[in-house]
Amino acid sequence: MTVVGDVEALVSAVETLREAVDRASLPLDVPTRARAEASRRALLQQLDDYVVPRLRSLDAPLLAVVGGSTGAGKSTLVNSVVGERVSRSGVLRPTTTSPVLVHHPDDRHWFEDARILPDLARVTGGTVDDEQHGTVRLVSSTALPAGMALLDAPDIDSVVSANRAIATQLLAAADLWLFVTTAARYADAVPWDLLRTAADRGTAVAIVLDRIPPEAVDEIRPHLAAMLREQGLPTAPIFTVPETTLTADGRLPDDAVARLSAWLQALAGDARARSIVVGQTLRGAVESLSGRTAELVVASRDQQDAAAALRRATDDAFADARRRVADGMTDGTLLRGEVLARWQEFVGTGEFFRQVESTISRWRDRLTAVVKGVPPPSGSLGEALHTGVAALLVSNTEAATAETVRAWRRLPGGPAVLRDHPALAKPSADLGTDIERLVRDWQGDVLELVRAEGAGRRTNARIAAYGVNAIGLFLMLVAFSSTGGLVGAEIGIAGGTALLAQRVLEAIFGDQAVRDMASKARARLLELADELYEVEESRYAAALADSVAPADQAVRLSTAAARVRAVVR
Repeated sequence: MTVVGDVEALVSAVETLREAVDRASLPLDVPTRARAEASRRALLQQLDDYVVPRLRSLDAPLLAVVGGSTGAGKSTLVNSVVGERVSRSGVLRPTTTSPVLVHHPDDRHWFEDARILPDLARVTGGTVDDEQHGTVRLVSSTALPAGMALLDAPDIDSVVSANRAIATQLLAAADLWLFVTTAARYADAVPWDLLRTAADRGTAVAIVLDRIPPEAVDEIRPHLAAMLREQGLPTAPIFTVPETTLTADGRLPDDAVARLSAWLQALAGDARARSIVVGQTLRGAVESLSGRTAELVVASRDQQDAAAALRRATDDAFADARRRVADGMTDGTLLRGEVLARWQEFVGTGEFFRQVESTISRWRDRLTAVVKGVPPPSGSLGEALHTGVAALLVSNTEAATAETVRAWRRLPGGPAVLRDHPALAKPSADLGTDIERLVRDWQGDVLELVRAEGAGRRTNARIAAYGVNAIGLFLMLVAFSSTGGLVGAEIGIAGGTALLAQRVLEAIFGDQAVRDMASKARARLLELADELYEVEESRYAAALADSVAPADQAVRLSTAAARVRAVVR
């Protein structure tokens, strides 16, 4: 048998490919997923049901699967060829719901184990009418010579989806398709879809044109032959079975199936002919593996591309949030409203400035004049700053979350991930607590910065006189000193706030030290914001990690398919 040069090498290569296909996953719901997943299952089935077992048992009997459309007369044909009722037939549809495998008694050992069709349980004995889903019924018959078995499959267009699925699976497990159709239905679309598949895979096919009126043979047979040539099956033999009356036991007359029976007998009795048929189908199946795997490779890359797009959308949303936080820290936004009111209260009624130099006092007087008459709200300046920073972080976290969710709902694969992880639609449940802790930590870091800058200096006494907390508040104000986001009277108030705070700090630390301290305070807040957003963003990364194919999947599949091609050549 000239299937390949090195069978052992091919078995190893095919088994490696089978493992890669089995491990392949297509979790993201992208446009190519459904078709590729169906192809993956079909490929696995043919590898398990036919390619691997046939390569391991090249001398096993030839398996001819009898398939076709509803009502084509498959079971009647099998019963007629075998010479006894081994498969249920009749007018009710579907008739065959469980496949029936007829073999010579000497060939029983080839079929009673899981060598082929490993997911179907074997049933022996019983009656023709005893059919069980998920099984294949084995029938021994001396009417078939050793070396060949017939398998009666369910209808390829059955109204029962499970029957259609098993029929397609069985055809993929065949050395030879014995395709049964009728004069009325030979041009139907469903059979030709499968026949095109057979042609693409190099499967050996024989056609039985059943129930054909004798006067129509000369018209229909040439047309059918032309259709076979067009679909890449020019050498497929055609056997005609005339419309006739069945015998008392529901079989066709012997002369109606004489030519088909003789051909099957000759094929079964000729080891070389069987070898040619098996070799043609096996080689075609093996050579088709590369192209069928290529579809999985493309789908795997689509999965990676979709995952990358989802990751980019998340990265962009949270990068925008980080930029907005950075802008909000320096555009004067944090010096609005509550902070301004608390600053007025602090300046107008506090004791802090009693010991400040006269220059600073004049700045205080100008600022007080601007804000005079505005009733101070309750609470402290520190609390107002805390609230403002927290609100800035919360609002931008919520914005990043909303932007991510909107983008994921538009992108391939995103909606399904969001459905599977509904918590992603909102920020994490602990966000408020985390941000409160973050702001407290940052304020503590600012106070440590003040202490560290004043350590070992004569400014210590002055810091002690003003209070570390007050100096820390001034440093926070200077860190938020730009007024780019304010308008009208707010500019003067906020500008005066920052400038007065800066003059106080410069009097204590010096202008360069103040600039450095303000820069460090801003940098530390951004660092903490980055850590917060990394945690928030990681929720999306974790959900995506559960819903994405391995990064090397496409490479593994391509490499395994290439190895098979190399051996076949």
